[in-house]
Amino acid sequence: MSTLTLAARDSSTMVRRQLKRLLRYPSMTVQLVATPVIILLLFVYVLGGTLGEGLGGGRDAYVNYVVPGILLMTASMAATGTAVMVATDMTEGIIARFRTMRISRASVLTGHVVASVVQQLLSMAVLIGIALAIGFRPNATAAEWLAGTALLTLFAVAVTWLSVALGLKSPTPEAASNAPMPLILLPFLGSGFVPTDSMPTVLRWFAEYQPFTPIMETVRGLLLGTPIGNSAVIATAWCAGIAVVSYLWAKNTFNKA
Repeated sequence: MSTLTLAARDSSTMVRRQLKRLLRYPSMTVQLVATPVIILLLFVYVLGGTLGEGLGGGRDAYVNYVVPGILLMTASMAATGTAVMVATDMTEGIIARFRTMRISRASVLTGHVVASVVQQLLSMAVLIGIALAIGFRPNATAAEWLAGTALLTLFAVAVTWLSVALGLKSPTPEAASNAPMPLILLPFLGSGFVPTDSMPTVLRWFAEYQPFTPIMETVRGLLLGTPIGNSAVIATAWCAGIAVVSYLWAKNTFNKA
C-alpha cells in the first residue's frame, strides 16, 4: 500500500476508536448536546420577550436572532470535550503504545478531529431541530443552507484543531477542560445574543472585531436573509487561519511530545 492509503486506513481506524469512545461515555455527549439546548430555552423563554423588543419584535424575533450564536457555542462546547480526550490520551500512556506500532502518526490526531466534527454537526442539528420547534423560522434556500452548513463545518474544524493543540499542551485533563473556555464565552462578547451597537464603546469595538462575530453574522444572513456585507469573506479567512495555525501548532507539539 502507498503511504497515503496507509494513512487513510489508520485514520479511519482512529475515527472509529473515537466514535466508540463517545458511545462508551454517553453522559459527556448528552451534556454537550443538552447544555446549548438549555441555554437556548432559557434565553428565549426567560429573556426573549424583553430582548426581542429591542430587535423590533418579540420572542419570535429573538429566537431567530439568537440561534446562530448558540450554534457556535455548541461547537465550542464539543471541542472542549476533545481537548480533554486528547490530554487523557497524552497522560495515560496510550500515545506511547501507538508509537510502537506501525501506524501513521497523523492518524491519531485526525481521529480526534473527525470524530469531534461529526459530534459537533450532530449537536448543531439537534439544536436546530429544537429551535424550529419553538419558533425559529429561517427563510434560506437550499444553496444558502448548504453554504451555512459549509461555514459551520469549517468553523467546527478550526475550533477542533485549536482544542487539540490546547489538549496537547495541557499537563492534565482537568487543565485541558478549562483551556478552551474562552471559546464558549466569545458568542456572548459578540453579536450572538444582542446587537453590538447596544454595547459600550470599548466592548463594542472588541465585539465587532473578534472572530466569532463575522461568522455569526454570515450564518444569520444565510439563514434569515439579513445583510452579510463582507462578513462572509472575513469569517472564512478567520476559520481557515485558525485551522491552519492550530493544525501546525498541534502537529509540532505532538511530534515533540
